[in-house]
Amino acid sequence: MQDPRAFMPYPFVAVPQAESGPLSGLTFAAKDLFDVAGYPTGGGNPHVLAASGIKTTTAPAVQMLLDAGARFVGKTHTSELAYSMSGHNIHYGTPRNGAAPLRIPGGSSSGSASAVSNGLCDIALGTDTGGSVRTPASYCGLFGLRPTHGRISLAGCQPLCATMDTCGFFARTPQAFSAAARYLLGDDTFTPAQIELACHEALFAALPPHSQQALLPVREKLAQHFGEIALLDAPLPEREAVYTAFRQIQGYEAWQSQGHNIERLGMQLGPDVAERFAYGKAVTEAEFAAACQLREAFTAWWQTQLGDRILLLPTVPDAAPLLTAAPEEIEATRRISHDLLLIAVLTRRPQVNIPVTTIDGAPLGISLIGPCGSDTLLVSMATTFMQEK
Repeated sequence: MQDPRAFMPYPFVAVPQAESGPLSGLTFAAKDLFDVAGYPTGGGNPHVLAASGIKTTTAPAVQMLLDAGARFVGKTHTSELAYSMSGHNIHYGTPRNGAAPLRIPGGSSSGSASAVSNGLCDIALGTDTGGSVRTPASYCGLFGLRPTHGRISLAGCQPLCATMDTCGFFARTPQAFSAAARYLLGDDTFTPAQIELACHEALFAALPPHSQQALLPVREKLAQHFGEIALLDAPLPEREAVYTAFRQIQGYEAWQSQGHNIERLGMQLGPDVAERFAYGKAVTEAEFAAACQLREAFTAWWQTQLGDRILLLPTVPDAAPLLTAAPEEIEATRRISHDLLLIAVLTRRPQVNIPVTTIDGAPLGISLIGPCGSDTLLVSMATTFMQEK
């Protein structure tokens, strides 16, 4: 098989794992933002890699999988500084989408999605700030979870945006996805009294017609499986204002996290990533504060609409763009996708991608967003549905 470019080409160092455990026999990889003893942490940028040195401690999320008996097989590529959703990296190239080799894998957890979709490991850790697990999960035909904010430790992980960063994960099979969830998430802190799905037709109506058609039978099967889906009819919050607030919070916090290193190390960044950091540097404290206020209003609006119900929505609008797509097309796709992806980001709720269908042979997922603390319930719903549908 052609090299999928999923892994960083570090010299292999064996990382001790429990001799036996509930994840024995499963393999896993970790996005090259997580520290693993014996390896550097490169963050998708050669300057970061050169300054890293070999780490002597292992991030808690990685250690949890090791302690459960899973075997570590390597560190995976990431989009530069985790600030891109395409999967491209100007320094290292683009990992191969195992489900649709002529299409981008999505990012920034591109290498993790590539490793799992190409069958190189059973589970892979990624991070999701603005969609970096959910997007590649949909594009590569994988189960993927963005957990409740703070649910899985990000200690020992390179930061981007403190109030939006989460540690997520991928798997190809329901069994591996459920097993990883059991030991990374623990018990839910909230369980609805009953499972009730809700959706807003405007979120589906914004999709291209072929995506709407592909997801319609899935929605019908979900209704058969979980019961009637309640329709929300209140007008959605104004999309441009919400997107601007998201971008200002993300940009401001990204510059706080990485701006000093970018300037100190004289980092050479890809044009798209450089533009995003330049935008973040220019966001004022007043703009950031106003954006945070809008985030809280947006969260309250969705809480009023949903209560304890679980939101059904498209993960992204369409199958992955082709590898030959122009940068302008990639950016347009990124912008449209964020209208869907930022709901979970701003409300801090967990979201699971379910690999349900294809368009012209390329994967397209559907998602469930649950109340904060309902992560394992969402995983159970996703895996049960796929095993029984």
